Amino acid sequence: MYLTNRFFQLFGAVVALFALSYPFAVLYPLALTFFVVATVLTLADITILFIRRPQLKCERKMSLVFSLSDPNPVQISMENQTRLDLRCSVIDELPHQFQRRDFEKEIHLPPGVPFLIEYTLTPLSRGVYTFGNINLFIKTRIGLVERRIVLEQAESVSVYPSIIQMKRYELRAMRQIAHETGIKKLRRIGHSYEFEQIKNYIQGDDFRAINWKASGRRSSLMVNQYEDERSQQVYCVIDKSRVMRMPFEGLSLMDYAINTTLAISNIILKKQDKAGLLTFSDVMGATLKAERDTGQLRRISEALYREKERPVEANYDLLYEASQRLIGARSLLILFTNFESRYALERALPALRRLQRKHLLVVVFFENTEIRAMAIAPAETTADIYRQTIARKFLHDKKEMVFILRQYGIQAILTKPQDLTLNTINKYLEMKSRGLI
Repeated sequence: MYLTNRFFQLFGAVVALFALSYPFAVLYPLALTFFVVATVLTLADITILFIRRPQLKCERKMSLVFSLSDPNPVQISMENQTRLDLRCSVIDELPHQFQRRDFEKEIHLPPGVPFLIEYTLTPLSRGVYTFGNINLFIKTRIGLVERRIVLEQAESVSVYPSIIQMKRYELRAMRQIAHETGIKKLRRIGHSYEFEQIKNYIQGDDFRAINWKASGRRSSLMVNQYEDERSQQVYCVIDKSRVMRMPFEGLSLMDYAINTTLAISNIILKKQDKAGLLTFSDVMGATLKAERDTGQLRRISEALYREKERPVEANYDLLYEASQRLIGARSLLILFTNFESRYALERALPALRRLQRKHLLVVVFFENTEIRAMAIAPAETTADIYRQTIARKFLHDKKEMVFILRQYGIQAILTKPQDLTLNTINKYLEMKSRGLI
């Protein structure tokens, strides 16, 4: 049993009346009457809540798997199965990962009317999240005391890489024409070797694809159209060393890379290519051979769910040796890593150049959005000017790293963490349309 603010206000008024009855004796009968009425109301409230025992139906509903970095809906359905008109405070014991101690919903429960509480949770790390009990604090219209009812509904939910994001980008990438800025199907400059159809020539088509016999029969230029190459091997390679532990908007760079890997692997499979996975740091982590069967996306999702960052430096020579053993044919390697200085890039460059000779390598690394915000913020003091100068030097070094990689024929993407998925999928579709893979 818990006493409400209304109880203390009521009996505080009674105490004040008794105090005033000392100098003003005429108030004593009124104070005594108020005391009796307040006591009767309190006993009636206790009787309703603890002897008649209101029956409440309450159940938490949510999906079996949560999606990392996405708002996941949770519902609590309630129904008052008595004839009493009740007020209720609902406190759901959220998983400790959210660090929320202020979750409380105040609702009105008329008799026999179902009520639905809806809220969303955005997990920022993978793993198992455990919900606790649901605590209900109910009171009647009198509202002097309230009763706590604890409903044991402890349950666990696993947080996997973003399935919601994967579905969203799948729909956008598969459309023939994009009506908004973002992923779109690019017109092919070259062509592959799988013939599809003969079509009318339009400006921009490769003149080498002109079919002169068909053009002569139709008295207009006709060109051969080819399908994209299929069954190409595409590996997503994730660096899980300490450089990927840097957080942006609560999500680490490795988790950004994991979400992107799941999304682009889905598109790779939809494009009839083979998707594979490699993770590394000072030791090799998950290794999934590139396949195209129906269970490959599930295997990639399970492998990504189990991956953890390691507080060590990445060994790129180990990555090269592992690729020699595990990857037979020439493949597209999309490497998610991060370089904060030219020195870090120069250390990894020999191994990256060896990888480029064997495979088609795309290096994806990150722009520090907080440094960019510092570089463009208005300077008010001399210290601000110094900080902006250093921030702009960092940004310039990042751009120079892109130029260095491209000098050695290595494709490079410098992207904000929030735009990682979009830019990576666009790069894959571009390389696919150009016939580079």
